[in-house]
Amino acid sequence: MPLTLCVLLWAVDGQVDPLTRYEDEVLALVPVHGGRVTSRVRRAPGEDPAVPAEVQVIEMPDDAALAAYMADPARVALADVRDRVVARTQIVRVEPVADRG
Repeated sequence: MPLTLCVLLWAVDGQVDPLTRYEDEVLALVPVHGGRVTSRVRRAPGEDPAVPAEVQVIEMPDDAALAAYMADPARVALADVRDRVVARTQIVRVEPVADRG
């Protein structure tokens, strides 16, 4: 069953740009597992640092594809980078809302 995820990421203080570079690398692996990044936005300069530094919407074909992405050796190899730049991650399963135009 397809799933849609909203991923909220908070950066370690002073590590917003390195977080972006890390995410560039790991998000490139999403299509390898049949998924796609439908949206990726970054907190605007001057906004409260208590809000996420980056928000992503990712679609995956199913839970197995998500598990394979999370366990991808190329992603796992970057765990030390992630630990240095990502302070917190929250993943929320979401559903599209019909356009009520």
